Amino acid sequence: MKNYIVDTTLRDGEQAPGVIFNTGQKMLIARLLDKLGIDEVELGTPAMGEQEQKIIRDIAVGGFGFKTISWCRALESDIDMAASCKTDVVSISFPVSDIQLGAIGKGRDWVLDNISKYVNYARNKFKFVYIGFQDASRCELAFLKDVVEIAVKAKADRIRIADTVGVLNPVSVVELFTELRIVFPFTDFEFHAHNDLGMATANAFMALKNGATGISGTINGLGERAGNVAIEELIMANYLNDYNRTRYNTKIINELCNFVAEASKRPLHFSKPLCGSNAFTHETGVHVRSVLSNKKTYQPIDESLIGVHSNQIVIGKHSGKASLAYFFNKNGEFPTNKQLDILHGKIHESIALRGKVPSEKYILSLYTSLQYQSPDYKV
Repeated sequence: MKNYIVDTTLRDGEQAPGVIFNTGQKMLIARLLDKLGIDEVELGTPAMGEQEQKIIRDIAVGGFGFKTISWCRALESDIDMAASCKTDVVSISFPVSDIQLGAIGKGRDWVLDNISKYVNYARNKFKFVYIGFQDASRCELAFLKDVVEIAVKAKADRIRIADTVGVLNPVSVVELFTELRIVFPFTDFEFHAHNDLGMATANAFMALKNGATGISGTINGLGERAGNVAIEELIMANYLNDYNRTRYNTKIINELCNFVAEASKRPLHFSKPLCGSNAFTHETGVHVRSVLSNKKTYQPIDESLIGVHSNQIVIGKHSGKASLAYFFNKNGEFPTNKQLDILHGKIHESIALRGKVPSEKYILSLYTSLQYQSPDYKV
């Protein structure tokens, strides 16, 4: 089976507290995901109402290259609403941990008794039906195997294994999918990773390499609590670890991530991998000297690969003469080595005195002032 990625920014991503995408934003996100070449997109939850159904339907019939998915609870009414939205796929969610079942007043028997029922009901309305096992990571393994077996026998096309509260780690992910793949060698397993412990990307990467067929996640890792696996991070992790091969259009990543950040009103942290403002920014002297010679020395990729126009060299406490020369040359000035020594000392004195980096205007003024001092400074 070919590996795939399911984007759920428009469903799980929008479930992040306070995030609301309007119709135009959802349509543009869908267009950008299509440009990225994403395989499938989970468009939303039809049971949320007529407005949600309309935008799901508009995207579903919009002629995009990805498969479209509606997310449903295990209810016939949810499946009926999904069918009216004309998506290619329906995903039916069953909680399977005792914690989740207890919270809705259900027991394990309810799950065992209803999987086949809803697969069969959905089969009359959809060509592709898959079952999502919510909180599978906290489900007793023996029971998880039981429910997967029932879903497989009911001819569900796919099984979603959800780490709903992000409690797995790369080791336990490998153990879980190795075991599932041994028992169910031909089953399409999708892994849905949450980031509560900061391991979603690592977990998704390891799942994909150890038995999962696909991964579902969101742009920027947007989602409830600490969010989901960030799809752009997974794509680039796979790119770097599969010997620089990918079928996705990575050059759209920066545009897509920044638009989702803007639309969700969730600004990217400056240290966010790939698309944070500091992701390709360099200050330390030894780093700058090497990066100016070869970007690969202190960057995993050339920033242009994800659509970032250029990396950044900034002046700061740890800057060396190479950084200063780059800064002045960029501004049309060409100090001598002696002048750079003097400027370097003055800038570091200013930083130590004021506790902050001086402005570019101030740094340029320091150089200008040297031009009017002793000729010795111009040597």
